[in-house]
Amino acid sequence: MMKKRMLAVMMCAVMVTGLGAIPVYAEGSGDLKMAWYAPAPHPYFEEVQKGVEKYVEDEGVEVIIQIGPDWTQASENEKVEALVAQGVNALSIYPCDASGANGLYDEIHEKAGVNVVNFGTDTTHPTPASFAVATDVKQAAYDAAEAVIKMMGEKGKILNVLEVLEDPNTALRREGVEEAVANYPDVEIIQEIAGIKTQEEAVSKIESALSANAGKIDGIVCTGMVTSVGMTQTLDDYYEKQGTDKHIYAIGIDTDEGVMNGIEQGIIDATIAQNPIGHGYISCKILQYLSEGYKVKDDQYFINAGNVVVTKDNMDSYEADLEKVTDEILESLTTDYLTK
Repeated sequence: MMKKRMLAVMMCAVMVTGLGAIPVYAEGSGDLKMAWYAPAPHPYFEEVQKGVEKYVEDEGVEVIIQIGPDWTQASENEKVEALVAQGVNALSIYPCDASGANGLYDEIHEKAGVNVVNFGTDTTHPTPASFAVATDVKQAAYDAAEAVIKMMGEKGKILNVLEVLEDPNTALRREGVEEAVANYPDVEIIQEIAGIKTQEEAVSKIESALSANAGKIDGIVCTGMVTSVGMTQTLDDYYEKQGTDKHIYAIGIDTDEGVMNGIEQGIIDATIAQNPIGHGYISCKILQYLSEGYKVKDDQYFINAGNVVVTKDNMDSYEADLEKVTDEILESLTTDYLTK
């Protein structure tokens, strides 16, 4: 029965890449024609897609899954407009540009009545999007910094590793780390490094910071996936080369295999697990409710899908914790966020 069920699931999603689309249909979807759009291949989107596929399995609703060719708003506009021309009237999407995406949303809502839900990040307000389902990135960064501070015994010096400062999420993460540190008088940020787009840049800049502050760094906070992977690699090499007994407490974000291996081996201490499966599932469920006549309640927009601090102690259970958060949000959608 499970094999038959999984075959049915595969037959009710549409997988689209930059090369084309393979449509899959579902029974009982009515006038709803939903699409999920990610700008370009990325490990985060792979996880979100699992949530979309689980939604398809549970609800039997047709979803077009499309992954674009690059991170430009122009490409996103082109691909989404093509989807709307095919009859799509409900869109779960990761906006490439916080401001530019609003122009796209305005156009497709005005011309075709398309409902839009952002996942993973937000657009500039006011926005035509009905909701954003994402991680509260500032709070997640705050949680990460506080976790390291507790490990340090609430005293010492922290290296704050950011990614690209032009990204609004990076600015919020910086604020979260700084606010956490400000609560502890015996903790300070010894250095901030940023402008990191690749793992190689992360390794190079973290190595340089460790060298410039030899013996002085007690903790490291990385709030981007690329920096987290780079930090794990750097510390592994650092401990081997330095032969020091001093442990630098370190936390990253996301559950990349290299990061999780680093926690298991004791190279780093923790990571912040986001809820990408929830981002996919919840955003699709909202679009289904909107198609059924539900309206957005006043003053409701951002849905924090939660995050969990993952250490060696809960590596086997954190996914269940996030699934519980997703279930609680789904149960509250028609009471707290939407009204018939």
